Amino acid sequence: MSARLRKFAMLAASAATALTMGSAVAHANTPQADKGRTDRPATAHSTQALLQGSTKASYFWDDSSGRAGDTGLPAAGKPMQKGLVASPSWPLMTEGYVVYKGKKMPFFVGDRGPGDPSSRGVMLDLDAKTFAELTGGRFNPDTLGVDGAGGEGHIKVDYVITKWGDGVGKKSYPVAFSTGAWSEKDGRSMIQPVSVKK
Repeated sequence: MSARLRKFAMLAASAATALTMGSAVAHANTPQADKGRTDRPATAHSTQALLQGSTKASYFWDDSSGRAGDTGLPAAGKPMQKGLVASPSWPLMTEGYVVYKGKKMPFFVGDRGPGDPSSRGVMLDLDAKTFAELTGGRFNPDTLGVDGAGGEGHIKVDYVITKWGDGVGKKSYPVAFSTGAWSEKDGRSMIQPVSVKK
């Protein structure tokens, strides 16, 4: 085979590989592929839902100012930001997303809480900006609250865990803060999906 033909054959093979890879990626994200799925991950590096369920969610905003019940810098040491949530039991830096009335928002566990409300079934504390976006409200930087959310302070959300954090905490359905699960290391890898809790 001549050098020119060899060069053309290599170029054609490279193009065919790129097209094959591109079509596989495009196919995985098509509406048809997503039809009926509720476990679509929030982050690009994750490929499956590790845990999913539903719970009541409240909201908070701790900007270290000491205002409005602010308790200071979140437990993970990250500054308060959109997408940072508090969990009473999941490991810090766990990632996933919540869905409320068809709106999907990504999150990572950056703090602990809610405290006492978790004993009454409120197992997720969303950041106030995410809560505002989900409910159609507006984050108020003066009060650190949410205005225009129809008076709602708690909403029922569906959650999906796409990546477990590697710190202390329980890699399972959320449990109340009072159980102390937030302070215990869960040695399970939990890389396999967990069935939906009914």
